[in-house]
Formats: sequence, C-alpha cells, structure tokens
Amino acid sequence: MRANLREHIEKIIPLTDEEFSFVSAHFIPKNFKKHQFLIQSGDPVKYSYFVISGLLKLVHTDATGKEHIVSFAMEDWWESDYYAFYTQTEATMSLECLEDTEVLCCSFDDYKKLRDGLQKMERFFLEKSTFGFLGSQRRIISWQTSNSRERYEQLLKQYPSLFQRVPKSLIASYLGVSRETLSRLSS
Repeated sequence: MRANLREHIEKIIPLTDEEFSFVSAHFIPKNFKKHQFLIQSGDPVKYSYFVISGLLKLVHTDATGKEHIVSFAMEDWWESDYYAFYTQTEATMSLECLEDTEVLCCSFDDYKKLRDGLQKMERFFLEKSTFGFLGSQRRIISWQTSNSRERYEQLLKQYPSLFQRVPKSLIASYLGVSRETLSRLSS
C-alpha cells in the first residue's frame, strides 16, 4: 500500500527513505466495501483519501434530492469534499464506494504537518492542487461549450476504463444526460 503512495509522490518529487518514512507516518490505511460511505453530507470531513484500489464517486445532492456526480476517483487519485476538508466544515457532498476500496487517509492535521514539516511535500500538494484546479476548469469549460456527444467522447477518450467499471446510469448522471441519451451516444 505504502509503496503505491511513494511511487505516486515520486512522480512529482524525489524522497529519501527517511523523508518517506516521515510522510508515510501521516497516513492511515483503511478498507471500505462497495456502497459504503467514506463521507456523508452534513458530517465533518476528517480525511483526504489517496485511492490504492477501488473506485469512488463524489456526489452533491441538491435541495430536490437529485444527485449530481461531481467526480469519480480510481487508483492513484486523491478525493474528498475538499471545501469542507480545508475549511473544516460539514460536508456538502458524499463520497461512496462503487467497488471495494483501499485508501490511505490523511487528516487535516497530518496534511498540515506534512506541508509544514517537509518543503518537498508542500510542493507536491501544490502540484496536485494545481492539476485538480485545471481539471475542474476543463470540466466547466466543457459543460459550457460542448454538447452531450462531445462530453461523452471526451470522457471516453480520457478515461476509457471508467466505462467498464461504472454503471451507465452513473456515467449519464456525470455527463448530465438521461440514460436513454447515453445509449444513443454510445451506439
């Protein structure tokens, strides 16, 4: 498990064994079953999660009860309700397992200790945040400028394995289309 974390971090910054030992001490391994929640709306957000294996969906439920899938997270990804995590407020989203999932959990206090205790980790977190922000911008622009077929094709091109692991109803929800529309797009 921790080897996955080291490999992931070292794509951005090199770490000595001593540095990785310091980093590794700030993560807690946890296992979750399919359909189990890591975060539920209204609860405090204790952790940011690094996915070792499995698949998660981050969902916002609006005032009418309709679910909006914000993102999927698979192996080698980080996920949380980041607004609630960084502001230490209650979750406005839920994070649920779509498969049995193994994660490494980093609390907000441990995140701050890593960031403040090892300058390399501050750089690592900045890089991850920057690329997350860029991905969010790309998704917003896609929603504003692309039709449903173009969004479908972009998702298929960018994350082909997602289509083998996620029910079509969830892909449709993520793309903001009906299940019937998704069937037309995929044929």
